[in-house]
Amino acid sequence: MNDTLVIIPTYNEKENVEAIIEAVFALKKEFDVLIVDDNSPDGTSEIVKKLIKKYPNRLFLEIRKEKAGLGTAYIHGFKWAIEKKYDYIIEMDADFSHNPKDLPRLYESCTKEGADVAVGSRYMNHEINVVNWDMKRILLSYLASKYVRVITGIPVYDTTAGFVCYKREVLEKIDYDKIQFVGYAFQIEMKYKSWKHGFKINEVSIVFTDRVRGASKMNGSIIKEAIFGVLKMRLKGLPKIDK
Repeated sequence: MNDTLVIIPTYNEKENVEAIIEAVFALKKEFDVLIVDDNSPDGTSEIVKKLIKKYPNRLFLEIRKEKAGLGTAYIHGFKWAIEKKYDYIIEMDADFSHNPKDLPRLYESCTKEGADVAVGSRYMNHEINVVNWDMKRILLSYLASKYVRVITGIPVYDTTAGFVCYKREVLEKIDYDKIQFVGYAFQIEMKYKSWKHGFKINEVSIVFTDRVRGASKMNGSIIKEAIFGVLKMRLKGLPKIDK
């Protein structure tokens, strides 16, 4: 067992899952991988099962009964990782929008630069590092992150980022029964709660590339949850808690 687990949620990712797993295992720094699959009808889990034979004790698979939201998939993975005593836990998409070569940089932000949470940031220092998105989607995402920053006060440029490394103690501190959101607002809530608990958040500049293969999971309800959910979260608030 390595000290770091990469959690990759999947739903109908047969075009990407083998390639993303191989890319992670090709890195010089060794990471373990947990695939949390929401019972994909396209056979994603069968591909992973075959790869487990090639990478025993490094590749793991958890299959849930149905598609139940990105947030609950990550929570499932977090609880699994905590039980297995991984020191660092990383969220990453299956579709190569997050470059596996950036994994060591997130890891080193926590191990060498003192971060409790390291965020792979598309918008660090007001720069926009996104490839293959049209201008409307870029502006929507950028302004959403800026909106969250203003409403909550959280000192993070890319508040909606889904490429994040957590120290285990951060994930142990959060009460998952009180998590409000299951879509992309889950990413905002996790950063907000980490910050409110007094943990240090660093941003690591990355280039985000839109998926080439497979279907996007983005939809209007996800955006609505992010916009209106943030107001609800801010109004409800959380006490500032030191570690």
